[in-house]
Amino acid sequence: MLERFWQRRKDEEGFTLIELMVVVLIIGILIAIALPTFLGARQRAQNRAAQSNLRNAIAAAKTYYVDDETYASFAAGAVSGADASPAESIEPSLDFVLGAASASPNQVFVNPAPTVTEINMVAYSASGTYFCIYDNVTGPGTALGDNNAVAFGTCTGGW
Repeated sequence: MLERFWQRRKDEEGFTLIELMVVVLIIGILIAIALPTFLGARQRAQNRAAQSNLRNAIAAAKTYYVDDETYASFAAGAVSGADASPAESIEPSLDFVLGAASASPNQVFVNPAPTVTEINMVAYSASGTYFCIYDNVTGPGTALGDNNAVAFGTCTGGW
């Protein structure tokens, strides 16, 4: 009798089709919950990277302003990949580029005509958002923004 039981047990090894379908359904539900959360975290991280680049860039610009009392030549000679500008000598980890912002992550675009007291910089996030930072030492101070920052101008909206 015991031998018949073990023989029957060997014949019934494995999972039924319904059991396998339930497991696949549970895995599908878990993926459907986790995927949007992961993608949202990725986009936020990309935005924070661009914002961090701008914070470091404004710190470099203010350092330059303290030394020279002007923003006018902060990014003079800045060309992508070149270390010829004062900006890149102060903050070598950033790639400063003069001129209008383009869709290039990991670069900080500096207004090509900063004044003695004003500077405006733009960074592009890999998520597709432009962020800007604007500083005027005579007032109102530093402003942050993410609305239509492709064109240089005053930044509004905050981060």
